[in-house]
Amino acid sequence: MQKSISAVTLCLILLASSFTFYSCHKKYDKSSVTGWNYDDKRYGNFHVLKAKEQKTGPGLVFIQGGTFVMGAKEEDVMGDWNNIPRRVSVNSFYIDETEVANVHYREYLYWLANTFDNDTTIMNQALPDTLVWRSELAYNEPYVDYYFRYPAYNYYPVVGVSWEQAHDFCIWRTDRVNEKILIDNGYLSPKEPLSAMKGGEGDNTFNTDAYLMNPDMINGKTAPKKHALKDVAGRTRKVVTFEDGLLLPAYRLPTEAEWEYAAYGIIAENPHPRKKEKGRGEEVISNQQVYSWSINVNGLRDNRHGSWQGEFLANFKRGEGDVMGVAGGLNDRAAIPGPVKSYYPNGYGLYNMSGNVSEWVADVYRPLTSEDESDVNPFRGNKFTEFYKDAQGEYERDTLGRLKKIVVPDAQAASRLNYQKGDVINYLDGDSISNVTYGYGITSLISDKSRVIKGGSWNDMPYWLSPGARRYMDQDQSSSTVGFRCAMTRLGSAEGNGFKEGNIFSTRKQNRRKNSY
Repeated sequence: MQKSISAVTLCLILLASSFTFYSCHKKYDKSSVTGWNYDDKRYGNFHVLKAKEQKTGPGLVFIQGGTFVMGAKEEDVMGDWNNIPRRVSVNSFYIDETEVANVHYREYLYWLANTFDNDTTIMNQALPDTLVWRSELAYNEPYVDYYFRYPAYNYYPVVGVSWEQAHDFCIWRTDRVNEKILIDNGYLSPKEPLSAMKGGEGDNTFNTDAYLMNPDMINGKTAPKKHALKDVAGRTRKVVTFEDGLLLPAYRLPTEAEWEYAAYGIIAENPHPRKKEKGRGEEVISNQQVYSWSINVNGLRDNRHGSWQGEFLANFKRGEGDVMGVAGGLNDRAAIPGPVKSYYPNGYGLYNMSGNVSEWVADVYRPLTSEDESDVNPFRGNKFTEFYKDAQGEYERDTLGRLKKIVVPDAQAASRLNYQKGDVINYLDGDSISNVTYGYGITSLISDKSRVIKGGSWNDMPYWLSPGARRYMDQDQSSSTVGFRCAMTRLGSAEGNGFKEGNIFSTRKQNRRKNSY
């Protein structure tokens, strides 16, 4: 009996010693260019995070990029010649499932009111213009008073918002989403947002850029008790960097190309090449569908039994004086904008890319932009910026708590090959290369403040519902027919999470001749 116990004890000792031996010899990832171990104190402890896939931000839908024909899909009945068809490519990105609703924008105003003690200047800059409903020869006063505030309209799209206000909303949304990520992961105190909302100033608020560029600007930093990040010396870190993969990129307005590509939703007939469906589907773009809900050229969409034929799949104006049909048989069932999740979603599951309200996009408007811009991620409206530093080399925040930015000086860009100016909104516009001249108030009503609007609205005829149609409005103006949705850049694989970038092939063992020399 004594011998058997000793044998068991001996086995346990050997097992423990072997575990200790292996645990002391951790297997490290190493650099393929230097051979040095990563995250190893003996070799500098350079920290390399294992590849992380981008999480989808609140409200967003992943849009797998590709090529498509951007521009007119119908005869140019308006004679604008501002949407000449052209084949372009758009990288993968994210976009909101729905238009931003009244309740979402009121959440933004609530935060501003509490954070800045109802500062009249800040609030006036953010408040939507409810007077956009007013008309000299129509009775729309109830909408002036109630559309934005009454609970029945909570999930109706916000209108009366200028491009500038929509742009500011995107920045605020970025900060609130990233602030919550840091709180949930234990890197910010959950009490800090509440204290900032008790009548503070911009310097007390969380801003993503400020946190990344100078974390000392942000109060309330903590370190999580579990799964904490480490510094070079192996100590728990209180600050997250963008390299850690926790924070999300900025919410922003979509580019015109992104918006138009997402609106068509051509994924509906585009089988994934790595799944079992037959065919690759690249040429589905040849269908040239007219509206966002379509999956065929005649614009109809029905289920297997055809029961949806004749149903209105978007909110628009059928004809002069007809925005909703006849009592007892309303066609689109909405006299004004409808709820953001009403009507038929497109192939990507996006609602109201045709109709309901037109939407702001990021681009500056020029009729002939399609002739000039790049064929990959086309966009006009770039102002290349950098963070401003004062005389002491310190970053500064504006009244809203955001880091101040300035346009890159031309002298700094002059020696570059890819751009020579910081403000390139007018690139190839009115110069000797393009031979195109625009003069605000002279030859047209177009200026550098003119921004593109897309999608058609509840008060538009069907022609404007085609994603290829485009109009414009000054960025400081607003309308009862214009709202917006946000987008976000996709980081990583263009195919989405779970896929690697590029075609990956299995390795083959090559027959190698032995060196006979």
